[in-house]
This record gives sequence, structure tokens and C-alpha cells, in this order.
Amino acid sequence: MFYKSLPIKTFTFSFGYDIFIGNARFICRFLIKLFRADKGKEIIMLTIGCHLSSSKGYLAMGKEAVKIDANTFQFFTRNPRGGNAKELNPSDVEAFLAYAREHGIQRILAHAPYTLNACSADEHLRDFARRTMEDDLNRLEYTPGNCYNFHPGSHVKQGVEAGITYIADMLNQILKPEQSTTVLLETMAGKGSEVGRCFEELREILDRVTLSSHMGVCLDTCHVWDGGYDIANHLDEVIHEFDQVIGLKHLKAIHLNDSLNPLGAHKDRHARIGEGCIGKEALIRVVNHPALRHLPFYLETPNELDGYAAEIALMREHFLESNTI
Repeated sequence: MFYKSLPIKTFTFSFGYDIFIGNARFICRFLIKLFRADKGKEIIMLTIGCHLSSSKGYLAMGKEAVKIDANTFQFFTRNPRGGNAKELNPSDVEAFLAYAREHGIQRILAHAPYTLNACSADEHLRDFARRTMEDDLNRLEYTPGNCYNFHPGSHVKQGVEAGITYIADMLNQILKPEQSTTVLLETMAGKGSEVGRCFEELREILDRVTLSSHMGVCLDTCHVWDGGYDIANHLDEVIHEFDQVIGLKHLKAIHLNDSLNPLGAHKDRHARIGEGCIGKEALIRVVNHPALRHLPFYLETPNELDGYAAEIALMREHFLESNTI
């Protein structure tokens, strides 16, 4: 039973103030869910976090998440510019998994380095992307059942068709039937020759991947806005189009970002919530939309930890927990 895992013993100040507060929040949410749920229905509670530094390991990220009232987080698997990954510490991973269970941390999201280009015209760069992602997926089995997000890449004058072919070929090489990690294609803003600037391009990649059950999509609100999808004024229509082209069953995560650019700018510049062209009210509608509200949301806004805490508090304040499925 779930109640057996509740961390009652941490309700002593000897474990530290932050741990006390983190567990208090977790248990309060659980009790709210327990007493407000109607029979046969489930209260949907907001799953939200931000991008955190992985330099100090998994447990440190978990503690930072709890400190800012997050119940998930995103992190780079290695330096965002590429290179070798830091050696995993099994003790740190085990400590994090226990901490995550105790504090209600939900599915976390690993992010591949920005420099990977699975559809480069350079064979060596494509091979580097394949080897890096394959290594990342092997390492992520230490934290099973999570997601791995990557930017599809840029075809650089080869054409979209060539780019899609290279990306799908790479995925067919690295995906394994026994893996527990779901790989996510990210929606892109359409800067330069990026693949994934429209839903149709992502669908074409998914259709060519043999192990499609191991694939999904991460929708970035800044990217789709910059790509020309008006989520501020026509959110229902955009979601309907996503469902018709890709299918909502493939949508596994959302990057929640405002944009410094006007609609359709194809530039990809993130802004803090409410300080961009999408706007606070529109992004509040995103987290409350019936087709999206059950998903995990990850902030990638230009913030320090206190800024993320404020944005998480803002979204929690406006999230309608009374809605049921």
C-alpha cells in the first residue's frame, strides 16, 4: 500500500528544516488527494520542475527540487556542449531513488547535449551523436522508467527528407526492446535548417522508427510559438492539430517557456514566464488544459533557483487541482 512509504520519521527537526518542509508538502498533497477524490476518479496534481545542474549528482538534484517545491526536474546527461559524461556513482543513484520515493518526485527528464546533430552532413558528427545517445541510454537504465529528450538536428542544405532519414536510422540503431527509457523528439522553432519545425516532420520520424513504443514527443511552448503555432490565442486548435498529426498519446512532456519573440519568428529565445510574447495567462491555460494537465512540465526559463521557485509557485497557485479525469 502507498501509505506504507510515507516518510513519517522525517517529521523531526534532526533531519533538517528543508527535509521537514519537503515532506510536509508531499504529505499535504497526498492527503488533499485522498480526501477530495471522488470514488472512481483521480485528482490530477501538477507535476512541475525545472532544469537543474547535474554536477553534484542525482541526490543533490533531488534535494534542490524539493527545496523549490518541484516534484520533477530536467538535467543534462553530460556537458551541454558534448564530451564525456561524468562517471556514475551507484551509491548516489540509490540514495536519489530512495529520496525520490519519499518526496514524491515523479518521472524525471534527461536532456541530450545541444551539440548533437543526428542528421549532420558529416558522417563523423552523425556517428558521435549515435555513440553519445547510445551511451546516455545505457546510463539511464540506472534510473529506470524515465525520459530522454533530444533536439532532432539540422540537415544543413541536405533537405528535410535526408535529415529525417538519418535521424530515424540512428534511432533504429540505438533503441533496444529491453530499455525502460522513453526517447523524446523535441518540437523545434525552425531556426536555420532544424528538423522538427512542424508536427508533420516529427510524425514522419516516428513512423520510421521500428520500436515506436519507446518513442514520444516533448512539446516546447517557446519553440512551437516561434514556429508559428499560436498557443496564446488558439490553444485548442493547436492541440487538436497535434492530435491529428502526431497523436496525443505520443506527447510525454512539456517544456514550459515564454518567448522573447513574436509568433512565427523561428528564433528560439526563451523568456521568463509572463515576460515574453506568449504571456503568463496563456501559459497558465497550457498547464490547465484537459489534454495536457496530467503531463510533467519542465521550466527552461532564464532563471536562477529562486526564479524557478517563484514560477513553480505561480503555476501551483493557478493550477486547478479539483479537476478530475
